[in-house]
Amino acid sequence: MSFHWPWALAAVLVVPLLLAARWWLNRRRKRTAVTVSSVALIRAALPGRSAWRRRVPVLLFLAGLLALAGAVARPQARLAVPANNTSILLAIDVSGSMCSTDVTPNRLAAATDAAREFVRSQGDGTKIGLVAFSGIAGLLVTPTTDKDQLIDAIDTLKTARGTAIGQAILTSIDAIAEMNPDVPATGVDLGDAAPAPGGSAPPGDYQPDTIVVLTDGSNTTGVDPVTAAEQAAARRVRVFTIGFGTTEPSPMVCTPDQVSGDGFTGGGGFPGGGGFPGGGRGRVQEIDEDALTQVADLTGGRYFQAQDADELNGVLGDLPKEIGLHQQNVEISFWFVLAGALLVTTGAGLSLWWNRGPVPARRRSPGGSG
Repeated sequence: MSFHWPWALAAVLVVPLLLAARWWLNRRRKRTAVTVSSVALIRAALPGRSAWRRRVPVLLFLAGLLALAGAVARPQARLAVPANNTSILLAIDVSGSMCSTDVTPNRLAAATDAAREFVRSQGDGTKIGLVAFSGIAGLLVTPTTDKDQLIDAIDTLKTARGTAIGQAILTSIDAIAEMNPDVPATGVDLGDAAPAPGGSAPPGDYQPDTIVVLTDGSNTTGVDPVTAAEQAAARRVRVFTIGFGTTEPSPMVCTPDQVSGDGFTGGGGFPGGGGFPGGGRGRVQEIDEDALTQVADLTGGRYFQAQDADELNGVLGDLPKEIGLHQQNVEISFWFVLAGALLVTTGAGLSLWWNRGPVPARRRSPGGSG
């Protein structure tokens, strides 16, 4: 918890001042006390009260004053709050290994089906952008609310050689910077804002715009993903990563409309793989989970693993619950005022209730019946 006006915490000094004043008054009262012959007579004339009944109202009253004094300093709590202007950059791996059939019918088909469903399930006000990456990364659709445009772009995804995860992250950040002036553009001096390698993101609020990277392998070309993540963290952009697929050796089978002309002719588009139905030998596809976890941790996101289409749909279906929330300092002065008012009122009420005098008996009129 922090305070917007920390200097206003000086208001809490009213409590020790009141205690000092009470002590001084009691001391003065003792000096001016009248000597009586029998203390027992005085005690008999006063209503009986235990020590805790005398102290509880005072303690409640003072606690209430402390709460009210704290409210003056405008306390703030760091909470996860919904963002109403979220933009999501969905970066999908279209490397040759996405032809692996360990996920039915193959990884690319399952990923595109899940991406379409993800787009359809978002609220009308959520902007989504699409980045595809293999050996290079390209922005296919700038963040938009046009779901038809996004689905049309997803339908055109084709595989190619290479896996440039880091470049996909940087391309996504640049797309966000184009529409969000609070995200620094490429080439600016980030200075001390960038975390040290292996460190965590610097404290502060993240932008509501978020990157989701879906990949089935490890980085093979271009910028290292962790280096790209450090840029994302410095520019206050979260990255959620998804490792898709299994480690079981599976044939590489992609339909002709899933394969680009980049090196796939003749079924030899990537090592051990074939670009067309029936082609390719089974091989193990390794996901670099360590790198994907580091990327997520550095940027305040999370890493998810999805081994089949159902798990991938589940991950993408749950993502909006996390993407739609971001850390923000929320003022909680109202709750301090409410607590202070309740404590002061309760203390004063108990004091009046416990200190009320005996109810006088009704006098009967001479000769009357009432």
